[in-house]
Amino acid sequence: MVEKPGRFGEELRRRRLAAGLSLTGLALRVHYSKSQLSKVERGLKKPSPGLVSRCDAELKAGGALVRLARETWAGPKAADAGAEETSKNGENEVWLMEMSVDGPNRFHSLSRRQAVTAGAASLAVFGMDGPKFQEKVSDTSLLGLSRALFDHYRRLGQSVEPGLLLPVLIAQTHTLRELAVRGGPRLRQELLRLGSRYAEYVGWLVQESGDERAALWWTQRAVDLAAAGEDHQLSAYGFVRRALITLYRGDAAQTIALAARAQDRKAPPRIRGLAAQREAQGHALAGDYDACMRSLDRARALLAKGASDSDAPVIGSMHLPDPAEMVKGWCLHDLGRPQAAAEVLDRQLARVPPQALRTRVRYGARRALAYAAAGEIEHACRLTRPLLEGAAAVGSATIATDLRALARTLARYPKNASVRALLPELGSALR
Repeated sequence: MVEKPGRFGEELRRRRLAAGLSLTGLALRVHYSKSQLSKVERGLKKPSPGLVSRCDAELKAGGALVRLARETWAGPKAADAGAEETSKNGENEVWLMEMSVDGPNRFHSLSRRQAVTAGAASLAVFGMDGPKFQEKVSDTSLLGLSRALFDHYRRLGQSVEPGLLLPVLIAQTHTLRELAVRGGPRLRQELLRLGSRYAEYVGWLVQESGDERAALWWTQRAVDLAAAGEDHQLSAYGFVRRALITLYRGDAAQTIALAARAQDRKAPPRIRGLAAQREAQGHALAGDYDACMRSLDRARALLAKGASDSDAPVIGSMHLPDPAEMVKGWCLHDLGRPQAAAEVLDRQLARVPPQALRTRVRYGARRALAYAAAGEIEHACRLTRPLLEGAAAVGSATIATDLRALARTLARYPKNASVRALLPELGSALR
């Protein structure tokens, strides 16, 4: 082994001995084998993020072991999720949707010149070339219907995989964008604002399908549409969405930085509250318990202040009765406190409505992972099995991240009968 990976192992051993713990004693506390800990201390094996966070918490390192592990095994720096290239002339884009008879669909964004060069001009064209709309007619027949459909699609998105909804959501976003060109000033503004919410939801679903780059593209389109409709709220929320991507990349520093940019005083309280939650998740990844809890306290206050009776589409999740508390459960797991995480997630999941399948599976997977990390293997297996059918139905790449981590954790107990029975089913669900 090269010398650098030994730094983490040496520091882990130093802190273990200072705490008066043997290898066996620490292994029992963190629910990893003695031999695995020994290999980590000798620099022969790279520790998993879960092992690092558990050791940091048990040895009261205050995030020092987490930071050292990241420095020791840092790979090539991921691209800044906030610095993606975006089109400077979205109005001249041509959107192409390829829909095949056997299921897969593909979306393309081209300039008009590229479309003509590619022969897209020869495709069937459905134009909207009529006169401007009458404002009072459009308000009920177009804007009102599109608004009602948005809520319907969000409810449907809780129980089906993204690929089933994306074509119709993309088409609806395009329709609103084109209709705005023909509407009067007031209607144009409302259509563009609603189109921005559709685009933001498309971006989230695209991320759920596992395409980060496309998710960033759609997030920027949402920001552009909102700005064109003189609604600058989504500009701040765009940073919250980008921070979610860096969170799943495991980039704590970038997640915190992007979330901080979203907490501008000019942003509405709800968006600042959502940004504070994301910042808390970044601090949890970094192993900073105190900063995480401070961010969650700030999030609670802002979300309470940002509660609204407006009919405008809700930004962020609609299905968490207490978002900050649910995110606290999420964070406690990353902070190496799985038992505390499981208890919080137990309480919060009991309050999530049954029809919110995606949300229940999303946080249910994290709860099962927390119980497994706490050494309650039988209970983790019991909680996991009912999630598998739902996980297959919603087809979420982010849920699959926790399910893969759960599979790796359970695989450390090959002699457990419940684990042996569950792992093949879990592997099938992930495939």
